[in-house]
Amino acid sequence: MASFKHAPRSIITVVIVTIIALAFGWFAGSAGTQWNGLPVFFICTLIAFLVNWGVFIPSAIAKSERFFDLVGAITYLSMLAAACILSAPLDPRSVIVAAMVAIWCTRLGTFLFKRISDAGDDKRFDKIRGNPPRFLVAWTLQALWCILTAAAALAVITSTERVALDWFFWIGGLIWLFGFAFEVIADRQKSAFKKDPANEGDFIDCGLWAWSQHPNYFGEIVLWGGILVMAIPVLSGWSWLAVISPFFVAFLLTKVSGIPMLDEAAEKRWGDDPAYQAYRKNTPVLIPRPPKS
Repeated sequence: MASFKHAPRSIITVVIVTIIALAFGWFAGSAGTQWNGLPVFFICTLIAFLVNWGVFIPSAIAKSERFFDLVGAITYLSMLAAACILSAPLDPRSVIVAAMVAIWCTRLGTFLFKRISDAGDDKRFDKIRGNPPRFLVAWTLQALWCILTAAAALAVITSTERVALDWFFWIGGLIWLFGFAFEVIADRQKSAFKKDPANEGDFIDCGLWAWSQHPNYFGEIVLWGGILVMAIPVLSGWSWLAVISPFFVAFLLTKVSGIPMLDEAAEKRWGDDPAYQAYRKNTPVLIPRPPKS
């Protein structure tokens, strides 16, 4: 039988997160494109919750988080589709930004889905998959994550201000390309490392992982910074709330669900290994630095 322990606290969390996200979507999109009297940015916010809550129901019944990361990608794609359709006609900046986010979320979503399919489960959900209220919090927070992370991109697509491609666009595009490539290469290097039987039980300290303990996270933060740079020319008034995008990503990955959780698990597994201790001591946590020879 499903557990409902901590239900009141969980429901309050869901309500608070939802109110914050909806308010953010309303104000961030207040000066942008409108549809039937509603900011398109706000409509995208509603879609993010509907997608996640809709998939939460069968997932809670099955007590499975198998589709959690894949739904994150679907959430981004759903918001992008709504923003593009309801804000048409689009200018080149909007089209390219939408394509960038679509490429990123499709690649990451399928990568994470394959990873959890191979592993069978996600240890992050061990204590909550059987507790519907707490499980709902996770899906609600994923909607918030999608909204805040995509904020700069949504600001570009839904803006009524159409600006010709300028140096903000080109510099931001190069930053995005660098960050995306860094993340993809780091993920592929780690996947290849884990597939090699010779590395079973070892931690990765080669390739980009010799430059940073979390190079994939560095790449993700950088690519969203690139999207923000591309958005700057069209931001005005409340739409400047969109600058939260890369800073939210950085906060989430360095202080909440990214690095802290991985480092804790790694410490339990290799904390007594002198080689791992040396790796932690000599390798930057996030910002890459060439390894000492």
